[in-house]
Amino acid sequence: KSCQKPVDKYIEYDPVIILINAILCKAQAYRHILFNTKINIHGKLCIFCLLCEAYLRWLQLQDSSQNTDPDDLIRYAKEWDFYRMFGIASLEQTSFLVGIFITLWWMRPEMLKTKSDFILLLKALLLSSYGKLLLIPAVIWEHDYTPLCLAFIKVFVLISNSQAIRVTLNLNRMLPWLAIFFGLILENGVVYLFQKMGWDV
Repeated sequence: KSCQKPVDKYIEYDPVIILINAILCKAQAYRHILFNTKINIHGKLCIFCLLCEAYLRWLQLQDSSQNTDPDDLIRYAKEWDFYRMFGIASLEQTSFLVGIFITLWWMRPEMLKTKSDFILLLKALLLSSYGKLLLIPAVIWEHDYTPLCLAFIKVFVLISNSQAIRVTLNLNRMLPWLAIFFGLILENGVVYLFQKMGWDV
């Protein structure tokens, strides 16, 4: 009654169809998931995605110093490198999100007036990062094209983030990409800082 527009068509759709449309980055599917469902897994999804990213980095770190000694399996279980990679991935994700929030707040302060606006956008960005879960199959089915697959996964996650910003704040296409660009600059700045400190990232 308030908007005088048709009801959300996805209310009558099967969850599998909604998921497929979300994977295809359709704005209506994102709008349905963010506003008309009570999905409360954004925190768990974020932690799981960070674990996937940390595992991938840890695996690449182990590949660079491979040893065929079977006792290494026990040594790997005791290593703190995985937790260090998880911490680095968390800091990079945080800096990416902070870059997005700063850009959007600077460009359109009226869009993020209240705490609930920030929380909704944060939930949208965390949920739209679900593409990082594809890192695990990319590692399991390792082949010559793995670096290309990882690049495609990164692009897919950025497109999903862009759609989430568009839908949440009702923006055009340009501003979300600008915010993502500055988020990437801040994230790469953190990566560069870690490399200057001599850490493997």
